[in-house]
Amino acid sequence: MHAGFPRFTNEINQVMQRGFKDDDVSRFFDQAGGRLLAKGMATILKLGFGFVMRDSLLSEEQSQKALAFFNDNFVISDPDAEGGRKYYQGKFLIRTRKPDDDMNVWLKFCPEPEKLFEETASGKELHPLAVVSTEALSEEEAERIEKDPDQVDLVIRFKDSQSIVGLLGRPDVDMVGLLLENLVQMTGNVGHLFKIGAIAANLEQALDLSKL
Repeated sequence: MHAGFPRFTNEINQVMQRGFKDDDVSRFFDQAGGRLLAKGMATILKLGFGFVMRDSLLSEEQSQKALAFFNDNFVISDPDAEGGRKYYQGKFLIRTRKPDDDMNVWLKFCPEPEKLFEETASGKELHPLAVVSTEALSEEEAERIEKDPDQVDLVIRFKDSQSIVGLLGRPDVDMVGLLLENLVQMTGNVGHLFKIGAIAANLEQALDLSKL
């Protein structure tokens, strides 16, 4: 069972630690409540996943690196698709089991494929901010989206906001351990967990987060 789950939570946790590294910042989010935590998480996840592609429009070298990362993680060969390829469009809803937390983040990959590339003087270039979309939602919005299979592939539900903030201080986070501790539950297509885990692991390698 342990080998079947990717190190999803560990890599995502390290991405978020990039923004929540300061103890005062962590304490602030712990005290501020779920809504602000959701907004902070949405921003940090978007910046974390977009970091590798941040300079794709600035130089040829960076453009090639960004495109290689994008192709490895988000491009899927499909002879039936236009141009023989399509893009990974997994949709994730991160929530808590405590309703008054108001902690809901909607994470989507390649939500608008037509906006992934933009015309520049040297031709089409990858748009670094179009690869990942994140949004903090109200409880009502999250409830509606969770019930619509076209809007979300996997729901990841933590125990409460405090448990999320608490993970930021743990050096190594394991999904199976969190399941056994009853700190997280998942519903939907668990197969997407493997994909986002692979993306996050590649992100960690690209950023070399272990040195941060």
